[in-house]
Amino acid sequence: MDFNQKISRKSFLRTSALALSIPLLSRIPAMSKAPSKIGLQLYTLRDALSKDLEGTLKQVAKIGYKEVETFGYSDGKFFGKTPKEFKSLLSGLGLSAVSGHYGAGISAPDKKGTLSNDWKRAVDDSAELGQKYMMCAYLTPDERKSIDDYKKYAVLFNKSGEICKAAGIQFGYHNHDFEFQKLDGELPYDIITKDTDAALVKLELDLYWAVRAGLDPVELFKQHPGRFPLWHVKDMEKSEDKAFAEVGTGSIDFAKIFAARKTAGMTHFFVEQDVCKKPPLESIAISYGNLVKWKV
Repeated sequence: MDFNQKISRKSFLRTSALALSIPLLSRIPAMSKAPSKIGLQLYTLRDALSKDLEGTLKQVAKIGYKEVETFGYSDGKFFGKTPKEFKSLLSGLGLSAVSGHYGAGISAPDKKGTLSNDWKRAVDDSAELGQKYMMCAYLTPDERKSIDDYKKYAVLFNKSGEICKAAGIQFGYHNHDFEFQKLDGELPYDIITKDTDAALVKLELDLYWAVRAGLDPVELFKQHPGRFPLWHVKDMEKSEDKAFAEVGTGSIDFAKIFAARKTAGMTHFFVEQDVCKKPPLESIAISYGNLVKWKV
């Protein structure tokens, strides 16, 4: 089986013991212990989680992941479970949810648990789950039509950050690439960084999207030292369409980026692959294996 990796098949098998087909995953021993806690943004496994929540999380733990970042919080529940129920499920597998993604809610005003609707309840539920971070995950096209929209978000982010702080949680913003494209002559990311309180609003840098937009993550760290406690670690294919790739199989210079972790202020990072050409569990196993090999 060709995984299109920089490392050899023999090396990967020795490191991960998971370069096998998905039907065999349940019979594979857990990977060797990683030198640091490697996290996973669960969105990568969204389809599998909707079909078999507990079974999929068991596979995540078996691969070796220790931390997860949630998505899809709705009506006081995480994947259909109360904060207490979901925390119990995770802890029983040796997992913890240190961060979660939440919506701004502007384009869905009736949805509760967003920054603009019933945020306090979301924060309370996040605290009960044990999350240390709550990230605004994404702004829909309808939510970001002008630079003035971003200026309003800066106010909303500060307010959301204050509510999080009162609960002992750090608020932050997760980027894609559109924040680095000029709108009305200004960069939206500049508004987010300059018009928000750096103590209340941290940044979760998605390395793939930043690089795709032409940015050097290390230079961003230098411009805003200590403001990037969370990263999304995903790779980019060496192809014309720059598709998502398993960590360590693409073009992003992770060695350079991880060497600047102190400048960034990074405390946790999460593997994420928005779209997988291989079965998603196989893809996250490859990413994990390479991160273990690099001793990040």
